Amino acid sequence: MNSGKETFQKKNIAPKSLFYRFSQLMGFLLGARFFVAILLTFALYVSTFFLFNQEESLRNFVFDFKVHGIIFCTVLTILAGGIINQFYDFEKDHVVKPFRTRIQSFIKQKYFLYVYLALSIISLGVAWFISRNVFIFFLVYQFFMWFYSHKLSRILVLNNLTFVSLTLYPFFGMMVYYETFSIKVFLMAIFLFFILLCVDIVKDMLTKQVDKVFGYTTIPNFFNTKTTKIIIISLLVFTMLVSMKLILRTGISGFMSYYFSAGLFVIILCIYLLLDYSRRSKFLSLNILRFWIFIGIIAMLLSGIEGNL
Repeated sequence: MNSGKETFQKKNIAPKSLFYRFSQLMGFLLGARFFVAILLTFALYVSTFFLFNQEESLRNFVFDFKVHGIIFCTVLTILAGGIINQFYDFEKDHVVKPFRTRIQSFIKQKYFLYVYLALSIISLGVAWFISRNVFIFFLVYQFFMWFYSHKLSRILVLNNLTFVSLTLYPFFGMMVYYETFSIKVFLMAIFLFFILLCVDIVKDMLTKQVDKVFGYTTIPNFFNTKTTKIIIISLLVFTMLVSMKLILRTGISGFMSYYFSAGLFVIILCIYLLLDYSRRSKFLSLNILRFWIFIGIIAMLLSGIEGNL
């Protein structure tokens, strides 16, 4: 009788234990923004080889371990930044992202901090091994990652500008490393900067009330909805002008020219959606802009492959 009871208990314990371990893994991946880090890594490799690297062959690029080391340090820093950000935003995420917070609850917060410290130290260690300048570059990056989560994310305008700047910081580093300074690269950087800025402000519109409760002073909860929409639409119109400049004045060709041309219609669609006051329209415009950024990475990849054929 007891033997049967013990067998029944073992059968029930195993699945729970497996589910618990899986939940811990997913909690860590979501907490560290692992999937965002993968996308940024892909974007870094594509932009580095096809945009910033103008002279090096594919073979030399593959065996350029310094570049791979810098990208590796970038990935670790992004993962560490995601962890420290969720640590400071834990209460807010309980309301905004209940499912993700529930999964993350399978891991104690102190373990997230341990991993944050480990990732930061490994990143700085590898950076020091590459060069002193690279070490300073990542030391500054990590400091502002922490300072953004700790303080700047609650300050009006600075929260949006810092978030976008930190997202683009690794790409700026690669541009400096390869000394790729041109009007085309400059305009593409401005285009991406304003698209990301619009994404961040629209995201803040969706979390307006929660941000106000937890002391985050964002553009949507400082100004009224009408003023916020005017700001976003003005930024999108400016982004359209940058796209037109890229198409007409820089001689951009291939898939990238199609991307920026089609982007004019995508931005017009987002402006139309933002004129509506429904939450659904804001959510839809947010995801269209996010998706269009991803399409831009694919377009750059295809354009680069086309140019090398």
